[in-house]
Amino acid sequence: MLIRERDTPEGLLVAVCDEDCLGETYDDGPVSLTVTEDFYGGEEGDADDVVDALTRASVANLVGERCVTVAIEAGLVDEERVLDLNGALHAQLLWL
Repeated sequence: MLIRERDTPEGLLVAVCDEDCLGETYDDGPVSLTVTEDFYGGEEGDADDVVDALTRASVANLVGERCVTVAIEAGLVDEERVLDLNGALHAQLLWL
């Protein structure tokens, strides 16, 4: 999984994707998502690295079955809120 962290004025923004999603575009009617290197490209990490980054994030975007499943299993993402974009799972996380 690829993890990218950015400090913003609003807090830490984390983008995580499964490596095989990088460069792909997923389209499901009104929703379209392109997994770009600029946004999602980052350091390789394992499940522990993903959970660590997400627990520190103010907001996060995740694309791919593996990373979304890690977030669900860690109790950070509600499975009922995950989007399926033609086979690619997508979740967003926002701590209020």
